[in-house]
Amino acid sequence: MRVPPSPADRPSRIGLFLRRQKRLLRPIAGLLFLAGLGSAGYVSLKIPAVQEQLAPLRDKLLGTSTLRVTSIHIDGAQLTSEQSIRDALGVEVGDPVLDFSVSDAREKLDTLPFVDHVTIERHLSGEIDVHITERLPYAVWQHQGHFELIDKQGNRVPDQGMTGKDAEAFTKLPLVVGDGANTSAASLIDILAQEPDVKARVTAAVRVSDRRWNLTLRDGATVLLPEGEEAPAIHRLAKINATTRLLDRPVLLIDMRLPDRLTIKEKPPAVPPPSEAGNTTQDTSAPAPHKADTPKPVSHPVHPASKEAKKDNPEENPDE
Repeated sequence: MRVPPSPADRPSRIGLFLRRQKRLLRPIAGLLFLAGLGSAGYVSLKIPAVQEQLAPLRDKLLGTSTLRVTSIHIDGAQLTSEQSIRDALGVEVGDPVLDFSVSDAREKLDTLPFVDHVTIERHLSGEIDVHITERLPYAVWQHQGHFELIDKQGNRVPDQGMTGKDAEAFTKLPLVVGDGANTSAASLIDILAQEPDVKARVTAAVRVSDRRWNLTLRDGATVLLPEGEEAPAIHRLAKINATTRLLDRPVLLIDMRLPDRLTIKEKPPAVPPPSEAGNTTQDTSAPAPHKADTPKPVSHPVHPASKEAKKDNPEENPDE
């Protein structure tokens, strides 16, 4: 008769579990071994001595035509030149694609003027895709003797040392001057865009006491706009100019601060040049003109709106 084993000779529960899961534990152990081997290899590749020994093999792999840069695609750049982008990338067609560092290229591109952020993709097929997102300036703000680029919200756009040809792109941007002009410029510029004939003559918009605007025209004339009523005033000025060509006349100041009248201050007549010395001597033998032949002064008509404005409107300070 077989004697049953004693409790001390029986395997433990863990032993029974390991026996039952033996087939499952072998693959897991193999994966752990491979992971450890891969980690050790990765760490060893960071050692300079190992890198030096593997350099010939690496150069041989990089020498294959399938691992070279075949094309560089750039999009999204409106103000940044393509050449400056390529210089920052530091790679050309035909260079080893694995030598191209995406992180280094991104850092260099971020230092270019007007670049907000960059997305770079490197493909083993040899293609490099670069997408540029720029922070576009909206106007030039003259403030305390300095010129700064601003966006539509009035925030400063860093130019990061922009000089030379890069600055030529902003000579046509609107110029706003004075305290608070940066935050109020967008609405005025949008209104001027609706009247291109007036906008083409404006060289600067000056913010007065952070309340209203003065427009400086190309010929030196100044247009005083009312506070908070810039749109009706500019539209009215465009209509008047379309019928009377007011902006082509020699005027110094156009005051539109009152909605029902317009005050115009014209330039004084030009002083005639002094006559030559040979013509200064008068002919005393010539008879004096008869009183009836003396020309009479001629009165020029005055524009009704201008006459009424000067009569009813006291002289105001243009800077207020």
